[in-house]
Amino acid sequence: MEIGVPKEVKDQEFRVGLSPSSVRVCCEKGHQVFVETGAGAGAGFSDEDYLQAGAKIVPDAREVWSRELVVKVKEPLPSEYPLIQKGQLLFTYLHLAADRELTEHLINSGVNAIAYETVELPDGRLPLLTPMSIIAGRLSIQFGARFLERQQGGRGVLLGGVPGVRPGQVAILGGGVVGTEAARIAIGMGAKVQIVEINVDRLSYLETLFGSRVELLYSSSAQIERVVPEADLLVGAVLVPGKRAPVLVSRELVAKMRPRSVLIDVAVDQGGCIETLRPTSHTNPTYVEEGVVHYGVPNMPGAVPWTGTHALNNSTLPYVLKLADRGIRALAESPPLAKGLNVENHQLVHPAVREVFPDL
Repeated sequence: MEIGVPKEVKDQEFRVGLSPSSVRVCCEKGHQVFVETGAGAGAGFSDEDYLQAGAKIVPDAREVWSRELVVKVKEPLPSEYPLIQKGQLLFTYLHLAADRELTEHLINSGVNAIAYETVELPDGRLPLLTPMSIIAGRLSIQFGARFLERQQGGRGVLLGGVPGVRPGQVAILGGGVVGTEAARIAIGMGAKVQIVEINVDRLSYLETLFGSRVELLYSSSAQIERVVPEADLLVGAVLVPGKRAPVLVSRELVAKMRPRSVLIDVAVDQGGCIETLRPTSHTNPTYVEEGVVHYGVPNMPGAVPWTGTHALNNSTLPYVLKLADRGIRALAESPPLAKGLNVENHQLVHPAVREVFPDL
């Protein structure tokens, strides 16, 4: 099969759908890979690296998008809509629940769109979302610490504190992969950490993981109203697969936070769980609303594209090979991959996304 790998067009998105080592595996399996020139440069992969792996370098996106299977990282943007082909396989992150315009275009185009974030194993795990969730969770604290610096607009709080001065307070809404990794880094920096989680079994697991180093709290409106105003850094880490994240933090509650506190919502690409937070970009990552610094970059792992590309490819490559080997028939042979199908032949087929857009 012919596989196309375009250069990402999202603001400062330097990850790439296939690394040179993944391209080599695809070529060894008898597939042809067409990589847009410069597609991997931001992640440290030159065109020569791809040529040596067996790829063909093409000069523009149109040539890449003419292939049977297109492998990307982020959802197509409006500039890419005219390039999407009827009957084509598109394999990438989509996050359709937060993007009606993209959903409508994919339906109208006739593409078969498979979303990384909804590929699901029998035990409910999301194998293609997990590696980026790990990175985003860890980065949320790294970025939070940065934007708490006074020169970056924050309160001037050092998360780890110093002897005689209290450490920063980090509150994390959600104890899944993102929340767990955020807590891991926050603890390592010496912050005081709280996790608010609604799943009692998950809270028990987190206790075995962190012991008394984290305050573990059952999620309720009253609990959130108590925790949020005390936080120097608030991290939203709530995920409902395929659906918009529920709004847990109202504007009124944000207004009760200390001036120049920082909030980061990792679920912003699924709508976010904080009412005042909207998507931003790596170029302009923050804004101030209700006196609080908001960070809403939806492609956080794009900040570490070498790590991000390798981590993503470690998980996606087996599924890319299934699609390249069997085409659309791979979905019938792989239940996890079938769960990833969002749009097929002008139809919105993923149940969770259909709940969000019942009229499509």
